[in-house]
Amino acid sequence: MPTDVPGLIQVVRTHPGVTAKSEIGLVSEIFQSTDWLVGPGDDGAVVAEAGLSLVVGGEAILPSFVAADPYGAGVAAVTANLNDLAAMGAWPLALVDTVTGPRPVIQRVLEGMRWASRLYQVPVVGGHLTITAGPPGLSAFGLGRADQPLSARFAEPGQSLVVGCCVDGRMRADFPFFPSFDERGERLAGDVRLLAEGASQGWVAAAKDVSMAGLVGSLAMLLECSRLGVTVDLDALPVPAGVTLEQWITCFPCFAFLLCVPPGREAECLRAFTARDLAAAVVGVLDGTGQLRVCSAGRVATAFDLTTESVTNLARPGEHTPSFPS
Repeated sequence: MPTDVPGLIQVVRTHPGVTAKSEIGLVSEIFQSTDWLVGPGDDGAVVAEAGLSLVVGGEAILPSFVAADPYGAGVAAVTANLNDLAAMGAWPLALVDTVTGPRPVIQRVLEGMRWASRLYQVPVVGGHLTITAGPPGLSAFGLGRADQPLSARFAEPGQSLVVGCCVDGRMRADFPFFPSFDERGERLAGDVRLLAEGASQGWVAAAKDVSMAGLVGSLAMLLECSRLGVTVDLDALPVPAGVTLEQWITCFPCFAFLLCVPPGREAECLRAFTARDLAAAVVGVLDGTGQLRVCSAGRVATAFDLTTESVTNLARPGEHTPSFPS
């Protein structure tokens, strides 16, 4: 059956993971805008110190998820932070957490974090714990080191858009999350370090992990920094078996990244993913239109007009658009 492109766009634009991102603009209202690389804007913030580029970031886990599956929430807290560090081209160094709630819930959260930290080979080195009778809360924070940091402001027209992901797994029935832990196992430790290798070698200039906003929503967040455009070929997109296109582009995969690849480096990028038995495909070429379009079987429609709108409200119409790096 042909893909209903307009219908798919409507699903994306009304997806709670996308609409919730508009509140991020509150951060820049208070702290003011910067160049995205040091924040707010990218998946992490780069702190230069003594010749090093350190990357710091954090994630708050949805409270309803923590209450329903505290062990899974602990795993997700680790995964989300390490994917953020990877999207910044960082080698992960350590994690810390803040967790509150009833003791049995906190225990399961910490057990999930311990399991995931061992799987990814990144230690949880500290944090904060408070026993309360109220609803549980969980946040975690990651620290990494980047030889060559990646940033949305390094995306440019002419770069290829590559989707690199793990398509082995099964969609959760109760939450739009596609885990690959059983299928990938300890290989995930190398997977989350792949983009740091790519940044150092030069086959990726900018990246973003696909998170709660889904693939198209996360892509809009990547492009809105410089109001770039692209036509995403949905027919070229790697999609897991047994998962619909709509489910895939609106879920939070365990491992999926949007990469801006310099011209001529596409084959190198694809080889790096396929060498690890991961899926990867070129799905478009960045342009300067500010129109994020999707297409299938010749049908094209605009999902986001980034010249007039912003998913996060960090890049607002009328404000200065960052110039492309030399």
